[in-house]
Amino acid sequence: MPITEFLAQNARLYADETALVEINPEHESMPGKWKEFSLVETDPDRAYRREISWADFDCRSNRFANLLLTNGVGKGDKVAILLMNCLEWLPIYFGILRAGALAVPLNYRYTAEEIKYCLDLSDATFLIFGPEFVDRIESIRDKLPNIKQQFYVGTQCPDYAQSYFKFISYCSSRNPNIPLSDEDDAAIYFSSGTTGFPKAILHKHRSLMHAALCEQEHHGQRRGDCFLCMPPLYHTGAKMHWFGSLVSGSPAVLLRGVSPKWIMETVSNENVTIVWLLVPWAQDILDAIDRGDIMLEDYKLDQWRLMHIGAQPVPPSLINRWKHYFPHHQYDTNYGLSESIGPGCVHLGVENIHKVGAIGKPGYGWKARIVDPGGNDVKCGEVGELIVSGPGVMTCYYRDEAASRAVIKDGWLYTGDMAQEDEDGFIYLVDRKKDVIITGGENLYPVQIEDFIRGCEWVKDVAVIGRAHKRLGEIASAIIELKEGAVCTTADIQEFCKALPRYKRPQEIIFDTVPRNPTGKIEKPKLREKYGAAEIVAQQIGK
Repeated sequence: MPITEFLAQNARLYADETALVEINPEHESMPGKWKEFSLVETDPDRAYRREISWADFDCRSNRFANLLLTNGVGKGDKVAILLMNCLEWLPIYFGILRAGALAVPLNYRYTAEEIKYCLDLSDATFLIFGPEFVDRIESIRDKLPNIKQQFYVGTQCPDYAQSYFKFISYCSSRNPNIPLSDEDDAAIYFSSGTTGFPKAILHKHRSLMHAALCEQEHHGQRRGDCFLCMPPLYHTGAKMHWFGSLVSGSPAVLLRGVSPKWIMETVSNENVTIVWLLVPWAQDILDAIDRGDIMLEDYKLDQWRLMHIGAQPVPPSLINRWKHYFPHHQYDTNYGLSESIGPGCVHLGVENIHKVGAIGKPGYGWKARIVDPGGNDVKCGEVGELIVSGPGVMTCYYRDEAASRAVIKDGWLYTGDMAQEDEDGFIYLVDRKKDVIITGGENLYPVQIEDFIRGCEWVKDVAVIGRAHKRLGEIASAIIELKEGAVCTTADIQEFCKALPRYKRPQEIIFDTVPRNPTGKIEKPKLREKYGAAEIVAQQIGK
């Protein structure tokens, strides 16, 4: 069945209970006070706190579905969403599904040309966007012949678009009851772009349903839980983790901001029990506690039961630090990719914290193997490519048959990630296939080096890339971002790295900021472009 049935069920069973809360700390008028503003639909950007019930959620989704249908959107049409996280995001998404159309979420960091590229590639005919994107849409609106209608979520609607708030109020709140099956197309997501220009990833309704069941199975969301969501909803990861709240009929909070203080205040004031963090945010919280900027006794945190991390390899040193401050927390990590409908195809499990560093075992309903270039299983402990199979594997890369054939073979999705399995069956991510550095005939896996260097007391973040070398082919260069106030030299890092085997020690140390995308992945193409040809002189940094 489609996941929209969970929404209808929750509206029947828990009509007046809170479904979604949006917190926008930048609009707090009284610092230190938890002030609630009334919901003003025509001017949502001014509110600090807004919420809707399950009945409201269901009603808004129906209204948007009917708005689409009255504007000629039919089953199989594509509707693009270009919004920051907000209270309107998920009702719009579910309205698209209820209309029988395909949701096409767009990365809010896309440039105007990237937006045009993705709209063209996905065959989108309808676009709904927010105030943050007016300038970008304005610059390309005459170059979008396939877009038949544009709706705007916010005040001061541009003259070339229609007001979402104005027109949705005229639409019926009845479910249009468009027939949907598990095999109907549901959504097109875009790859993160860390390995090149985004590809369009097509998923059926069965993928979304399996993601919801998988998430609820892994983290056991209950009616009394409250999930804090900060990563962008356009990405499969954030939305699929929220699906656990959908299945259990429990509330979730959308926090528009990631400062440690805002996170802790929201957990405390909204009675949050589950938080999904990206590595940089977890590091920022721990650093703020270390500095004394956050005093844990100032917050109500006893109800917080689970912290989980995904989207990138998690250094064991980070979790060890976390458990020092939060010894009662369950911890979990999930591995996944948009091609496998987000996190969960490999899953550590809260009972396996003794295996911190592993991404886990195949998740609920999933299979996983580690294979050599010929597709044969490698031996225990050997490095190979991780491949997965399950109900959440994408249908294809939309309009790209060659790319689809390259990654889907005999029902298995070739992830492009290198991994190895231990004697207990736990899988450890080694690195992206294309990020492996070959130096003097030896394979170096940057993630292993990065995990080691993050154990250094001065280091906030690190990325290891390969740079061309006449004699060795490539050398490992470590781009290191220091903690605030840290004073550290190249010699200090080199001394720390002496605990590594000689061939794994980075031969170049560069002090700089480590760029990450909105889902927390290191943007190594940017670093390669920045440092690929230039001669780098390592610098001593001190603040």
